[in-house]
Amino acid sequence: MSASKARDVQEIEIVDAVRRMIASAVLYSHQVAERLRLGPSDAQFMTLLEVHGPLTPGRLAELTGLRTGTVTGVLDRLERAGFVRRERDATDRRKVIVSRVDEQIRERVEPHYAGHAAAMIQLLQRYDADQLALIADFLNAAAGGGDLPD
Repeated sequence: MSASKARDVQEIEIVDAVRRMIASAVLYSHQVAERLRLGPSDAQFMTLLEVHGPLTPGRLAELTGLRTGTVTGVLDRLERAGFVRRERDATDRRKVIVSRVDEQIRERVEPHYAGHAAAMIQLLQRYDADQLALIADFLNAAAGGGDLPD
């Protein structure tokens, strides 16, 4: 097999593996959401708040591509469950800021993912520091969108 053909096969294998990994993560996230009596995308809002810090509902709508009415429904569920809080901005009382309630998330959400995290850490033990740097670079580029089309 030529080097070009081998590269094509590897690229297809990687794309397929990433698709399977994403599907697995999404399906598991839906199972956890069901156990917590949340909507399927609600956990993603908690992740966005973890990554970006407190945000306005409008910014959450921008980041998710969802309509503001849908965002309001998600925030209502998360607030009722005790996972987020909405507070008025101290400098502009017209603005609402949404933040995570980390204690509740640690206590009630994180245990559902602890086994997956431990398995991932164990899997990463297979790789040396240079390989881990490459894997981290790839995943960060893929997660950040980089040059990936919508």
